Amino acid sequence: MAKKTASQKLRRKDSFLEQFPLVIMLLPFFLFFCLFTLIPILSSIGLSFTSYDLLSTPKLIGIDNYERMFVADEVFGIVVKNTLVFAIIAGPCGFLLAFVLAWFVNEFSPAVRTVLSFMFYTPSLVGGALLIWKVLFSGEAYGYLNSMLLSIGVITEPIVWLKTPAYLMPIIIMVQLWQSMGVSFLSNISGLQNIADDLYEAGAIDGIRSRWQELRFITLPQMKNMLLFSAVMQIQSSFSVSGIAIELAGFPSTQYAVDTIVSHMTDMAAVRFEYGYASAIAVVLFIMMAGTRMLIGKVLSLIGK
Repeated sequence: MAKKTASQKLRRKDSFLEQFPLVIMLLPFFLFFCLFTLIPILSSIGLSFTSYDLLSTPKLIGIDNYERMFVADEVFGIVVKNTLVFAIIAGPCGFLLAFVLAWFVNEFSPAVRTVLSFMFYTPSLVGGALLIWKVLFSGEAYGYLNSMLLSIGVITEPIVWLKTPAYLMPIIIMVQLWQSMGVSFLSNISGLQNIADDLYEAGAIDGIRSRWQELRFITLPQMKNMLLFSAVMQIQSSFSVSGIAIELAGFPSTQYAVDTIVSHMTDMAAVRFEYGYASAIAVVLFIMMAGTRMLIGKVLSLIGK
């Protein structure tokens, strides 16, 4: 029995020594994860139960921030609705558009595919390109869209696109889709390139005769991980829409038409210094994003079944 115990200890020691290099390589990531993700999340949860203005000591107030959020804060209801609209429309649309474009682009020759991939990825790299959208939707007669519509007689006076609530949401969704699709597009291209040709040959032998059958039975099942990554990136970008809306529509936007949870949280923290309340908003946003991530994971797990 003693020999058996000693042997088990020796095997555990050898196993630890074999895995030690892996632990060392993962350690920096783990430290950064704790420092920049785990600790801020736990801090926000703790501060959400306090009244804190950054200057004085946090004062414990229980669930008052959450009660204020869901009962007394009328703006919070508006920004939640706006955020959900972005998430429901921009998220799935961006996800599907990124995959469909990657699927088509993947059919071209390597040289053409490289050029097209660069073109589709460029918008996510060029932050200053929002200036183009400002000029396009300028409320003056010289704005590109107003100028074109005036010249062909569709309108008789300029439309103030970025100050009219009816137009704001479609415009911001369009710009968000344009600017957030790059990473998802590249991940899908990478996933498609890594599918072995042997699988398609085997599928043809087994009776697959159309591209749609290839897509359903081979491509999508083989791309589960990349699709999940793409979906998570689109969730993050759609739930965290803020900078684009503020840059184009100002803050606050007309009738809070495109203000989001992130912009409301930023206002509470950076302008009003209500860090306890801002932390409560952050916790709610985190729960919404985590819940959506779990839902999408379950949906994608059904692919190929």
